[in-house]
Amino acid sequence: MLERLSKKIGLTQTELKISLFVVIVFLVGLNYKIFFVQRDVSPYHYFDYTEEDEKFYGTKTDSTLLDSVQSNLSSKDYKDEVLDFDSKNFKEHKKKIPPKEKSINLNTASVNELVNLPGVGEKTAQSIVDYRKKIIRFTSVNQLLDVDGIGNSKLNKIKKFVYLN
Repeated sequence: MLERLSKKIGLTQTELKISLFVVIVFLVGLNYKIFFVQRDVSPYHYFDYTEEDEKFYGTKTDSTLLDSVQSNLSSKDYKDEVLDFDSKNFKEHKKKIPPKEKSINLNTASVNELVNLPGVGEKTAQSIVDYRKKIIRFTSVNQLLDVDGIGNSKLNKIKKFVYLN
């Protein structure tokens, strides 16, 4: 019987046996669930999370603990602390105003002047000064490409603000 069935379906006898086993196990499990597992008749069954809350907080939950947690969550200080956000730092921060065109001489500019260039921070400005000391003076603006931290895109941004004497 298995031979004829396997030829009709196009499966080997081993594949057919395994498929029948899986179907039988599924049907047994379905019968068990239908007849032996208790079901809650109410569609509005709510779960009490008190036990899980106790595990989370490490103690028995009471209204004072929950109130303190909720008040901490709603306070602005908590948000600042979590996000490591201090609005005072932003008020003190000065927006970088780009210099006028052709206003910074590469051969004489200090670190404080070079920092005003767009995309140039203290580290890059110091690298420019160090490189200038190494080569004595810039002969071309494109020599900035040899400075650590300056690539083509940054050079294109600052090119219009610098000049050589």
